[in-house]
Amino acid sequence: MTIKIPHHVAIVMDGNGRWAQQRGLPRTAGHEAGEAALFDVVEGAIEYGVKEISAYAFSTENWRRSPEEVKFLMGFNREVLRARRDQLNAWGVRIRWAGRRPRLWLSVIDELKAAEKLTAKNKTLTLTMCVNYGSRIEIVDAVNAMATDVASGKLKPGAITEKTVQKYLNSNYLPDVDLFLRSSGEQRTSNFLLWQSALSEFYFCEAYWPEFRRVDFLRALRDFSLRHRRMGK
Repeated sequence: MTIKIPHHVAIVMDGNGRWAQQRGLPRTAGHEAGEAALFDVVEGAIEYGVKEISAYAFSTENWRRSPEEVKFLMGFNREVLRARRDQLNAWGVRIRWAGRRPRLWLSVIDELKAAEKLTAKNKTLTLTMCVNYGSRIEIVDAVNAMATDVASGKLKPGAITEKTVQKYLNSNYLPDVDLFLRSSGEQRTSNFLLWQSALSEFYFCEAYWPEFRRVDFLRALRDFSLRHRRMGK
């Protein structure tokens, strides 16, 4: 069966904590188990010809979690980047970071930047790790930057277009999302890539993220292939 492949897939990797709690494990065990799911999906995306994956690794809202879980997630993101970047580089994956610097551990930023530098020339697939990312604050930051440039005369207010706004986004290099995928049965965007997902197709599956595998990703791609995207026409 020939299927229509989305160029850019955004993934909300949801359900790690609930997966762990159902098994009598600490929530952190769910995040650890979710690592295998992400890299199985990335390998599958390469196989199927997907060119962009954006993974919601830590949101600006996740700071509301317990200090213990936040500390774990910071360290876990750092260690995963350090441990996996060579493998991703060998696969031809370019790693990029979308998110804000404030509050984010400097050691995590250092690993993100090191991974970006190592993989900068790769072209097989771009994996954007969205760490300390929130779409609303990304848009607010863009508006503030535009206001500053208007005040200094660098930007004319009447000349602001959608392309202008896109240029000022932290994730300005990202193309529009074709397929927005979320695990765990929840059906909401959770403040993820709102600007880029304006015309995307949504796919929600019941599996918790640690259970999600390449075959589930293929089901999502097949479902996308059956959609008729009129794009307002």
